Amino acid sequence: MLDELRYFLTAVGYFTRVPVPRWVGFAPHYLNAAARYFPLVGLLVGMLGALASWGALQWWPPGVALLLGMAATLLATGAFHEDGLADCVDAFGGGYRREDVLRIMHDSRIGAFGAIALVVALLLKWQLLVAIAARSGMVALLLVLVAAHAASRAMAVSYLATLDYVRAEGKAKPVAQRLSGIGLGFTLLCGALPLLLVSPLFAAVVIVALVALRFLLGRYFVRRIGGYTGDCLGMAQQLAELLIYLVAAAWTWS
Repeated sequence: MLDELRYFLTAVGYFTRVPVPRWVGFAPHYLNAAARYFPLVGLLVGMLGALASWGALQWWPPGVALLLGMAATLLATGAFHEDGLADCVDAFGGGYRREDVLRIMHDSRIGAFGAIALVVALLLKWQLLVAIAARSGMVALLLVLVAAHAASRAMAVSYLATLDYVRAEGKAKPVAQRLSGIGLGFTLLCGALPLLLVSPLFAAVVIVALVALRFLLGRYFVRRIGGYTGDCLGMAQQLAELLIYLVAAAWTWS
C-alpha cells in the first residue's frame, strides 16, 4: 500500500505543480507505475476546476466563473497538456518528414500553428462550458467537468498499451513502458466511473466517441511518426476533453 501511495503521489508530482512529500523520493520505475493513476490525477484537477468555478459563481456571472475555473486547472497542471497540444500542432503542421516532425516537436518555442491551436482550444473549451451551464445547469456542468478531466486522461494514457514510444530519450521516456492488463483496466475504470455518475447513457455515447477518436488519432500518430511522444499524449488528452464537452453541449438534458 505504501508503494501504491508513492506511485500515486509520483503521478501527482509529475502531472501537476502540486508539491508532494519529500519521502516519496524518485526513481524512473516510479513513473512507469504511476501512469495508471493518471486519470485519478485528472479527477483531482477536475474537482479543483469545479470547486473554483462554483466558488467564483457566488460572486461573478457564469462566463467569468468558468473562465476562472479553467485558470485554476491551468495553474494546477502548469498547462502541461496544452503545451503538448501546441507542440504537436506546430510539428505536424510544419514538418513533412518524420525527423522534421520530431525535431519541431522537441523545440520548446511555440510557432504560429501552436499559438492558434491554443487560442482556439481554450476559447472553444470556455464557450462549450458556458453552453453546458446554460443548457443543463451548474450541477450537471460540474459533474461533466470532473468526468471530462478523468476520462480524457484515461484515453490518452491508454496509448501506452498499444503504441510505441518513438524517442530514444525524452521527458516521457520513464512513463512510456507498456501498460499491463491490470494497470490498463484500472486506468479505464477510473476514467469511466465519473462518466457513469453523470448519466449511464451519456457515458455510453462519450465512450463510443472517445474510442473513435482514439482509433483515428492513433492511426495518425503511427502514420506520421511511427508511434507517440509525451506531447502526443498531451494532444490526445486535450482533444478528448474537448470531445466530451462537445457531446455534453449537444446533449438533451432532462
